[in-house]
Amino acid sequence: MSIKSDKWIRHMAETTGMIEPFEPGQVRQAEGKKIISYGTSSYGYDIRCAPEFKVFTNIHSTVVDPKNFDEKSFVDFSGDSCIIPPNSFALART
Repeated sequence: MSIKSDKWIRHMAETTGMIEPFEPGQVRQAEGKKIISYGTSSYGYDIRCAPEFKVFTNIHSTVVDPKNFDEKSFVDFSGDSCIIPPNSFALART
């Protein structure tokens, strides 16, 4: 697959619903404050995470198998921002 231009991304998102919700321009500020950008950029699209995360915790000392995660290894978190503890990681979706 080749790299697609911002014009192609914008066209496909607007005509086929390829990205939902879709932001046709690049947003860099909200309510007068700088934010991490999202939306269409030159030859790309900066996505946003959904407000649902799975944060890894090792309190049960389980083995981390990327093909077979133990649900006890994660804490479900909902919110607009997620603080990831040191030596940890989080799973997110768009």
